[in-house]
Amino acid sequence: MSITELVAAAAWAPSSHNTQPWRWAVASDESRVELYADRARALPVNDPRGRELVISCGAALFALRVAAAHAGMGTIVQPYPEGDTDPDHLATVHLTDAPGDEADLYDAVATRRTHHGPFERATVDARTLATLTAAAAAEGAILHVMDALQRNSVAGLVGEADHVLWCDRGWRRELARWFRIRHGGDGLPVSVASLVPTRFVVAHLDLGRRLGATDARLVSEAPAVVVLATQEDEPEDWLCAGQALQRVLLTATREGLSAAFENQPCEASPALRARLGAVVHGHVPQMVARLGPTAPARPTPRRPVAVSEGRGAPARR
Repeated sequence: MSITELVAAAAWAPSSHNTQPWRWAVASDESRVELYADRARALPVNDPRGRELVISCGAALFALRVAAAHAGMGTIVQPYPEGDTDPDHLATVHLTDAPGDEADLYDAVATRRTHHGPFERATVDARTLATLTAAAAAEGAILHVMDALQRNSVAGLVGEADHVLWCDRGWRRELARWFRIRHGGDGLPVSVASLVPTRFVVAHLDLGRRLGATDARLVSEAPAVVVLATQEDEPEDWLCAGQALQRVLLTATREGLSAAFENQPCEASPALRARLGAVVHGHVPQMVARLGPTAPARPTPRRPVAVSEGRGAPARR
């Protein structure tokens, strides 16, 4: 499997608004691959610290690790390489001949889908939830499975966060810009006919009250609700959380489950995120998701694969 094929697999990772905010560079001898944040694809209103951008890159990093293991290669990840002054250089991946244990998740890389809307009526058994919790722990993160009381708290926070976000005109305009026609390769796909009206409605109407009630109900009724958390809240923790997120998502896919993200409490304000942190015993919440079984869904678009040579130089397209 070539470096380009590894990067193509990594591109299936989830990202905020499907921005795909990563860049890849490869050493001339192909012994290592470098991961860079693409700040041109940042969301400064929704994600002012770049936390979700780094989490998205971490998810792509884990997908690359899975593809390498499938190809019989091992990976040694050096996060934020010491001595490198480029803050966008998130990790260097050294390729070895000793594959890790990620290969069994390879089939899930291209079939994983982010779900939108309600789930089928179902339950997620304790064994599966324990498997997902172990998947997060394998990457140094904590997956909290919400009990009934915690679920109600999360549902309330999601509804409240929707109100906060949709009241912000800058946030609505940023979201509207990321609605794209499907063949554009990124963003939130809509049809050609609905692109202009969708952007107009999102940019100009405060839908927080209606969507807040809907999202809170979806959380309350989901087969399972989980919060991915870390011990600290530094860029290294975000990169760790992204790798843990992707391991959890791919494991869930293998178990017949999909995830629907409800990250609004982590995005709307530090106060709401702190209240969510109290729900998860003082850990730092990074992502919130509903889990459940779904029918196969159409994939969201992906940008053309591009790998540059050297240290983060612009990739040839």
